[in-house]
Amino acid sequence: MSKLLFYNTLSRKKEVFAPITAGRAGLYTCGPTVYNFAHVGNLRTYLFEDFLKRVLLYNDYAVKHVMNITDVGHLTGDRDMGEDKLEVGAKRENKSAWEIAAFYTEAFKADLKHLNIEEPTIWCKATENIPEQIALIKTLTDRGFSYQTSDGLYFDTSLVKNYNQLSHLPLDELKEGARVEKNPEKKNPTDFALWKFSPLPTSGAAKRQMEWPSPWGIGFPGWHIECSAMSLKYLGHERDIHCGGVDHINVHHTNEIAQSEAATGEKFFNYWMHGAFLNIRGGKKMSKSEGNFLTLENSLLKNNLNPLAYRFAACQVHYRKPMEYSLAGMKQAQEGLDSLYAQVAALGTKSGKIITAAQQKFSEAINDDLNLPKALAVLAGVLKSTAKAADRRATVLDFDRVFGLRLDQAEEMVKADLDVNDLPTEIRSLVIARQTARGAKDWEEADRLRQEIKKQGYLLEDVPDGVRILKL
Repeated sequence: MSKLLFYNTLSRKKEVFAPITAGRAGLYTCGPTVYNFAHVGNLRTYLFEDFLKRVLLYNDYAVKHVMNITDVGHLTGDRDMGEDKLEVGAKRENKSAWEIAAFYTEAFKADLKHLNIEEPTIWCKATENIPEQIALIKTLTDRGFSYQTSDGLYFDTSLVKNYNQLSHLPLDELKEGARVEKNPEKKNPTDFALWKFSPLPTSGAAKRQMEWPSPWGIGFPGWHIECSAMSLKYLGHERDIHCGGVDHINVHHTNEIAQSEAATGEKFFNYWMHGAFLNIRGGKKMSKSEGNFLTLENSLLKNNLNPLAYRFAACQVHYRKPMEYSLAGMKQAQEGLDSLYAQVAALGTKSGKIITAAQQKFSEAINDDLNLPKALAVLAGVLKSTAKAADRRATVLDFDRVFGLRLDQAEEMVKADLDVNDLPTEIRSLVIARQTARGAKDWEEADRLRQEIKKQGYLLEDVPDGVRILKL
């Protein structure tokens, strides 16, 4: 097995993965804020993290994967502005914040199943770890890193010498980005809330549904403190890799590092990995705030597309490169996935021995910072090779431990192997015309007819004894 290399945002270079405990990998991935459905841009991050986890498992690491559920404390502005997103969701749907959190948590888990994303070892909810967050805030207060204002308890970022160690941006630039929040009581623009106070009854504001007593007053935790408290609790000292989207680098993850290292005096995580955006409409980031987001339901399922087509499309773009979304692109990915299923199904159901030379090339690809596009090329080479069908099948299924495309179910995915006499008259005529073109060695016309047949919902696979016809 080749060395496992990851691009570390912290160092801005690829590094050999060296876990804290040999043979084990502690992985923390920032989970959803459950006030609405996840959009497909969000889901690209969870796909990248699933590929990462599968690569670790492929390399025989025992993975302890922790994912949080943010069900309180994430305000409509990432820098402590606005209302709590769960409270906003409750008003929008005329439900309790607890009902909103429960519903969208289950919706998120359903999305993971559709995409064949493995669930974490541990799910942890912010609301179920309030004592741990209060304890961490108390430690920071005892060490002199916090100060109180009229609306909460804040972390003083000026006391952290390397506050910008993850973003690599000049401190003045980070401060400028934080000035959009007008809070005259903050000492520094980059300071962030550890604990927010609930509105007083005399303020005229609606009473919060989610609030708890604390040494500083009744209120709720800030967004950033939950991930610090829960990763420290559930991973202990095995804090190897922390993941999320690139939008978390400058604020959420920067603040996690600052408060965690201030509280413990230790390095928080050794490796930080971030997935790039899914863009839409001319390179624009997909987001709920922009109103241009698509869910798995209204982008793929309603168009009769297999959600795994999105997973297949994600395999074709490196996780650190922006990915473009379009319905046409998803349909093309569906065609490619259907073709892959057909090729795998054509190998039969018996598995032989894994082709070691191909496995080595595959390992080199996935271990080079999750280079799945290159790994797909290795897969294509195996399918086209002259090796025994059983050996090719065994190798393909071994690779699918990382791809997660359910290639072991290829026979079911292609639905049926049809006889030409069972086809509708129009399709049968096209198949016969294609065979005639092939016999005349008119390859251009044969390819054109094959594509026309595919548009009609049938896939042709040329085999030694003729042609195999599959219903898509």
